[in-house]
Amino acid sequence: MSSESSLRNWPISCEIEVQWGDLDSMNHVNHTVFLRWMENARMHYFNSCGMMDYLESEKKGPILARIEANYLFPVNFPEKVSVSSTVSRIGNTSFDMEYEIITLSNMQKVAVGKVIGVFVNYKNGKSEKIPQEIISKIINLETRD
Repeated sequence: MSSESSLRNWPISCEIEVQWGDLDSMNHVNHTVFLRWMENARMHYFNSCGMMDYLESEKKGPILARIEANYLFPVNFPEKVSVSSTVSRIGNTSFDMEYEIITLSNMQKVAVGKVIGVFVNYKNGKSEKIPQEIISKIINLETRD
C-alpha cells in the first residue's frame, strides 16, 4: 500500500465553541474565524504526529504556502463546531492538509478547507525533504483504528 492511498482518514477532530466576538456585522461567524479554527485543528494534528517536538528539537518543521476555504453555510451564536483535519498528500518537501467544519447542533457541514505546507529548516529558511520519521508518524496517525 502506498503512503498516499492510506491518507485522508480524518484522524484529528476538535470541538470549538463559537464566541460572541467571532461574529461580524451580519451576525454570523466572520470568514477569518474559520481559518483560525482550521489552524487550531492543524496544531492538534502536528502535536499528535510529533511535528512540533521535531520543530523544537531540530528547528525544522512546517510553514504554510497556501490556504483555501470554501464556506458552505453561515454559523451563528450560540453554536459548537467540530473541526476535523487530515493529511491528504505527502510529497518530498510539501504536504496537503484538508479540513471539514461541522455544526454540532445539526451536523451540517459548513466549511471545508485545504492548506499546502512546506517543510523548512528554520535556521536557513530553505525547504527540506520531510523526514521519514515524520512521514511514518503521519501514516500511523492516518491509519490507526
